Amino acid sequence: MKRIAESELIINSRGAVYHLNLRPEELADTVITVGDPGRVAEVSKHFDRIEGTFEHREFITHTGYIGNKRLSVLSSGIGTDNIDIVLNELDALANIDFETRTIRPELRRLKIVRIGTSGSLQADIPVDAFVASTHGLGIDNLMNFYRQQNNDEELAIVQEFINHTKIGQHVSVPSIASAAPMLQKYFVEGFHQGITVTCPGFYGPQGRVLRLGLQYPELVDQLTSFRYGNHRISNFEMETAAIYGLGKLLNHYCLSLNAIVANRVKQEFSKDGAKAVEALIVKSLEILCTVQ
Repeated sequence: MKRIAESELIINSRGAVYHLNLRPEELADTVITVGDPGRVAEVSKHFDRIEGTFEHREFITHTGYIGNKRLSVLSSGIGTDNIDIVLNELDALANIDFETRTIRPELRRLKIVRIGTSGSLQADIPVDAFVASTHGLGIDNLMNFYRQQNNDEELAIVQEFINHTKIGQHVSVPSIASAAPMLQKYFVEGFHQGITVTCPGFYGPQGRVLRLGLQYPELVDQLTSFRYGNHRISNFEMETAAIYGLGKLLNHYCLSLNAIVANRVKQEFSKDGAKAVEALIVKSLEILCTVQ
């Protein structure tokens, strides 16, 4: 088995992976990711007990239990560049022997669930609603650095998206990956379903105008009007496509859940986004504790 060099997988002095500052035994099989470091404690306050807390830069992790269910919640920060770090290091913790620096012969499959906030792109998905993403469609370029594996439906959706938006001429070649059906089936009642577009920024890439003009001013309308069969774009944010894309390639189960804090069609913003996020956290933890 080929040994992974010190320059490729950085392990710190306490035997923890560099960015996340976690050792393999400190990570649960069920992992919740949140963008905001402050939101980690908002999740772990619902744990019956906390086994350990770990921190490095913007990456904070709490591992603990709800009943007999062991969970880790970690902050990823914002954007797909951070998700590239988080997903690769989570997989390293699960599937690389840190002593020999070789891939383990038996691979561990994590359940990775994002709990985040997002902007709705459909008038009928109101602020404070919840979305469970069927697909992550990336216009951020990260997945173009990896060898992708798409099924026929995914290829058809992304090709229709390119035809519809012509976005490849302006930005990058879009990528797509699907949610894990074994997780998504639990998150149906009380959740809207749809494709989540992942953007490489919050302002221009999401069609916001402050002082700068946009290269692609029709973006929001194009995303709202996109259809492929029964599929439509429900919302956009900045992490889902990377979680789904890397998770699929690494053979983990991934799902992205979003509290809608803005409706870009109606130009409305939640009056209490924190309350909506708390409701999503409580609902998600209740469901995750039933997932084997």
